[in-house]
Amino acid sequence: MSRDQLKSAERSEASAEAPFLELLARGASADAYEQPVLLARADGLPPDRIAALERAKLLALGVRSEMEGRRRREAELSALFETAHDLAGLRDLDAVLQAIVQRARSLLGTDVAYLSLNDPAEGDTYMRVTEGSVAARFQQLRLGMGEGLGGLVAQTARPYVTDDYFRDDRFQHTPTIDAGVRDEGLVAILGVPLMLGPHVIGVLFAADRRARVFEREQIALLGSFAALAAAAIDTANLLTETREALSGLERANEIIRDRSGVIERASDVHDRLAELVLRGGGVHDVSAAVSEILDGSVQFVDAGAAPGDALEVSRAEGHAVRHGDDWVAAVTAGGELLGALVLRGHPGLDPVDQRTLERAAMVTSLLLLARRSASEAEQRVRGELLDDLLDARDRDPRLLRERAARLDADLDATHVVLASRLDATAADADHEAAARRRLWSAASHLAATRHGLAAARDGGTVLLLPLRPGDTATELARRTAKELGTAVHEAVSVGASAPVQDLAVRPDTVAEAYTEGQRCLEALRLLGRTGDGAAAEDFGFLGLLLAGSRDISGFVERTIGQVVTYDEKRGTDLLHTLDAYFACGMSPARTKEELHVHVNTVAQRLERVGRLLGPDWQSPARTLEIQLALRLHRLTSTGQHRPPRG
Repeated sequence: MSRDQLKSAERSEASAEAPFLELLARGASADAYEQPVLLARADGLPPDRIAALERAKLLALGVRSEMEGRRRREAELSALFETAHDLAGLRDLDAVLQAIVQRARSLLGTDVAYLSLNDPAEGDTYMRVTEGSVAARFQQLRLGMGEGLGGLVAQTARPYVTDDYFRDDRFQHTPTIDAGVRDEGLVAILGVPLMLGPHVIGVLFAADRRARVFEREQIALLGSFAALAAAAIDTANLLTETREALSGLERANEIIRDRSGVIERASDVHDRLAELVLRGGGVHDVSAAVSEILDGSVQFVDAGAAPGDALEVSRAEGHAVRHGDDWVAAVTAGGELLGALVLRGHPGLDPVDQRTLERAAMVTSLLLLARRSASEAEQRVRGELLDDLLDARDRDPRLLRERAARLDADLDATHVVLASRLDATAADADHEAAARRRLWSAASHLAATRHGLAAARDGGTVLLLPLRPGDTATELARRTAKELGTAVHEAVSVGASAPVQDLAVRPDTVAEAYTEGQRCLEALRLLGRTGDGAAAEDFGFLGLLLAGSRDISGFVERTIGQVVTYDEKRGTDLLHTLDAYFACGMSPARTKEELHVHVNTVAQRLERVGRLLGPDWQSPARTLEIQLALRLHRLTSTGQHRPPRG
């Protein structure tokens, strides 16, 4: 070949490479590299020109593949570095494991990623973290050792991959596991072991809802993430052991520091408490004095605000009882529980200081009995005012407000009417009368301390208590049931009305609210929930029947209002997807057939529903209310269903 011919060939090669260099520069897809060859053939260019283009195409595709591989490896190394950084600053194990699963799913490009851990106590394996999963049954799977693909990985301590789960007979299939996998719609699954030394503690999975072949590099990448997850778990265990050891050392140091002053403080106790009683001090004066003597924080609390188990032990034994870092001493009088003295943040209490706390509890009970005697007259007045409100005898708002103000009550505030009743059956009439008197006494004491009113009514008691900001009728009912039950040492059920207002202007509202509270009280009895408290809102859809008004729109708003609002703002139809999901037995695989969409579309919609309604939206109790709310929404809505869009 002559020199001119050689130069001509070189120019031809260079011109052939030019279009492919442009494709490389703009990151075009692999299909685009066929276009220059096809155009050359269509233009009828010489065979040597086409051959040059073919050679340039192959070189360009090789370069593109190498660049893609390097970018992918850079992304993988970056994700591994970020995960290792999270592990180095480990604060929340669940957050680190969630990040590992999320990054594994993203880098491998799978529909779902999840991590299971072995449970030595139960002898099985359970789901710890999932990402991309929407089927409730799959998320709650517990697998016996040796079952499913994960069992094969755990047995062999080696990665395993299946292109088609249901056609693979290398591992043991069980109805439970297969049902969960089928609900999730999974087909291809890759699992790698989580190793601590020679032991397998769990398995990290990546899975697709379609047939797929996992490459060797992807298996190695998931194995790297599994190693980081195992390290995170090991680090968390070591941190827990270290914290426990440090806590033990701190308690020992506190005991050593406090020991030197024990005897000196004990000599001062009797004189200080006796002086308080003689000069007419109150309960809070006793708490302040004992706080100074014990060099800690001592508070008198109602029985319902003290730790229940420790309080019962202290009441039975007559001694102060330790509860965590606190000490609890029951304050009792004649078998009745009046409250407790709680010494907070003082785990190393000396026996001498323990007797000091018990002596202070005894003095407190004497002061409370004296105060109760002085307040009995006031309690009778409170009962009379509440009786008048229930019977609507005095309709002059000014007089009602004046009477309430003298009792430190405010009828213009928002209140809740609570009907309470003892649940136990008394042995005879005398025992029943005594039990009712104890309940009335406890209710009156509670009303006096909470700026409310109390009266005996219909074999039980009725209370009118103000509702604090941020509180609900249900929370107030449950708290009242616990406090009254603890005070009388018997189960007390409490039914609450919805919040009521303007009692001075509309006193008949109190009678209506009391009727609603009695209905809730009867519902608790029928449901067997003795010793509990509830309002109409606590019974879900049953509350529609118990409430004085049928607040259907309020029930729908509380239950699925966020989904309705999301559909209205974005033009989606998540409500229709929910209908189909429940109609198909909560199976995404069957739901996609009903909606004629891909199972990934169903998964994406249900993920959005979960973010709107909360992680427990698929629990049995929630699903029942959600389905009823969906039906009520359809009955009350005037609009028409739109075709689903998201």
